[in-house]
Amino acid sequence: MNIEIIAVGRMKKSPEGEILNTYLKRCPWSVKITEVEERRPIKGVERMAREGDLILNAIPNGAIVIALDERGKEMRSTAFAEKIRNYQDQGISNLVFLIGGADGYDLIVKERAQLKISLGHMTWPHMMVRAMLGEQLYRASTILQGHPYHKD
Repeated sequence: MNIEIIAVGRMKKSPEGEILNTYLKRCPWSVKITEVEERRPIKGVERMAREGDLILNAIPNGAIVIALDERGKEMRSTAFAEKIRNYQDQGISNLVFLIGGADGYDLIVKERAQLKISLGHMTWPHMMVRAMLGEQLYRASTILQGHPYHKD
């Protein structure tokens, strides 16, 4: 299975980037990160629409799309791993995770996502979300392999 993280914004050299890379190196799946960015000084709805276009254009054809959204479904790590297992069992070859911009997603992006998940009720910095998603992908792989990393 190929996994892609499409994220708004550019990650510079940072502690969050180091954490993300540490977990992605451990992950048995191929994980690609695609960054999209609107550089024009536009705001609000116009910015969300432009970021939405950039996100949608980056999604591979036929991919299952999971948007990380503060209003999405919360799930335990074991349920997240099981969701990934189900996609693998269905023969899904491309799984895409979206991390939106500061203003959120345009409605068309939300409609494109087959699933919206939340990392909790709190608001997290976008670069921290990348690291947290990387850790959860690694954790899911260890759960599916029966490795003792995850304590339940």
